[in-house]
Amino acid sequence: METNPIPVLTVQTSPFDDQRPGTNGLRKKTAVFEGKKNYLQNYVQSVLSSIDLRDRQGCTMVVGGDGRYFTRTATEVIVQMAAANGIGRLVIGHNGLLSTPAVSCIIRKIKAIGGLILTASHCPGGPTGDFGIKFNIANGGPCPDTVMDKIYQVSRTLEEFTICPDLRIDLSRVGRQDFDLENKFKPFRVEIVDSVDVYLNLLRGIFDFNAIKGLLTGPEQLKIRIDAMNGVMGPYVRRILCDELGAPANSAVNCVPLEDFGGQHPNPNPSYAVSLVESLKGGEFGFGAAFDSDGDRYMILGQNGFFVSPSDSLAVMSANLSCIPYFRQTGVRGFARSMPTSTAIDRVAKAMKVALYETPTGWRFFGNLMDSGRCSFCGEESFGTGSDHIREKDGLWSVLVWLSIMASRKQSVEEIVRDHWAKLGRNFFCRQVLTFDYDALDPRAAFYLMKDLEAVITEKAFPSQKFAVGNNVYSVEKADNFEYIDPVDGTVARNQGLRIIFSDSSRIIFRLSGAGGGMGATIRIYAETFERDPERHNRETQVVLGPLIAIALKLSNIHDRTGRRGPTVIT
Repeated sequence: METNPIPVLTVQTSPFDDQRPGTNGLRKKTAVFEGKKNYLQNYVQSVLSSIDLRDRQGCTMVVGGDGRYFTRTATEVIVQMAAANGIGRLVIGHNGLLSTPAVSCIIRKIKAIGGLILTASHCPGGPTGDFGIKFNIANGGPCPDTVMDKIYQVSRTLEEFTICPDLRIDLSRVGRQDFDLENKFKPFRVEIVDSVDVYLNLLRGIFDFNAIKGLLTGPEQLKIRIDAMNGVMGPYVRRILCDELGAPANSAVNCVPLEDFGGQHPNPNPSYAVSLVESLKGGEFGFGAAFDSDGDRYMILGQNGFFVSPSDSLAVMSANLSCIPYFRQTGVRGFARSMPTSTAIDRVAKAMKVALYETPTGWRFFGNLMDSGRCSFCGEESFGTGSDHIREKDGLWSVLVWLSIMASRKQSVEEIVRDHWAKLGRNFFCRQVLTFDYDALDPRAAFYLMKDLEAVITEKAFPSQKFAVGNNVYSVEKADNFEYIDPVDGTVARNQGLRIIFSDSSRIIFRLSGAGGGMGATIRIYAETFERDPERHNRETQVVLGPLIAIALKLSNIHDRTGRRGPTVIT
């Protein structure tokens, strides 16, 4: 215990008008957090003030991040402000590092009131990159809209924050550090914990580690290549896949967390994990995976670079959950996917006679379903999959599911996927992303494009329209702006994306998403069509979906309205 009580200061400040958290918390350019006086402090105070004072006093919170630039500075500020605001205990990952799944796991394990995750997910790091803060609640999942609204309302009227600027902690020393403060609150405690331990123990109770170890070390040893992309997953990959499950040390690459992720974009898709794709194309490795910076997103590759789309991964995993001891014990209560995600998992749900929930984008909607016992397994098209073991998407858990399926079925990645298509058909699916650069186009232009498009597709006559492209004719069956009524609490989420569904079950989706890192707005176009005939499963996705993309571009007139010739990224 410190001998001299640490003073608590109240600092005058002025509110900012741009601190409304989005789906993944508050995400901005690092320069905004670092350069604008009190910007970080204001937001942290807004989060803490959103917690009722009676609940806040003496409670426990978890803090961790992906190790990007500014994480250590932000962690120190959060500690100083948590102490001044009556938080009783903070549990922080060693050196400030905790994956997003691990934060969710620890919150649930120690029954914390919530946690702060310092990450901008798959966005670049470093001084010129992005920074973000997520607030997860007591169930371990992202905070719901009501909490986000409360944080935003506090931030708009904030006039002061409280802080203990003289409080210093050592993030490198695992163990307990106690502090006495000059206020009415009880002593303040910080616990620096091993970043991997609690999460690893959870996984041990879910999977058959011996079966996976046999796959990685047995006579028919599966050679794997795992890319942590210099994010937080390095320590987890080395400890769990290498030390615990026996994969050779050189199976894991880019495992040192770096503040700028080695200058790379920590986004696990073929466009950014290029070196991993090239490694798998060589044929030496039978399985490959990459993670984003905070470990909740993942990509799966098979031998010779066979790419498993996120939606196919979701469907294949759902169809093979019986390979996992956890699901053999608990059973499967339901599946869920975000609305834009491919309907491939819907076909699995129908075959298994399991409920399927279609939700807006955002993991908090899955959390409600899981907390009420309605859903066991869920995912989305942006490389995120998870189950009710925590309340976040979980990249390494997903990789272990795949390895478990391979160990059980004794098949390669490609064989497993092709068997799935042969049995249930193939959903061709892609996402085209058009990023509206903030400097080049005001986000209002994106808003009005979507508004005009909605007016077109919701006209009374639109459902009777037919679109002919080449030899293809698509008849509109339904068109709307997706609305979700939560079956648990009855809350309604409106304006969740424009849907055009055709009579052959093909779909076109348009979604407007928020200002990632202050870079303006993004319109995402999704296209999907179903093919039952195995003889036609090898066709190129872009060729199959070309007619639907052509319809989408014509309806939205997006190129003329944005001055763009094509999408920024296609996945």
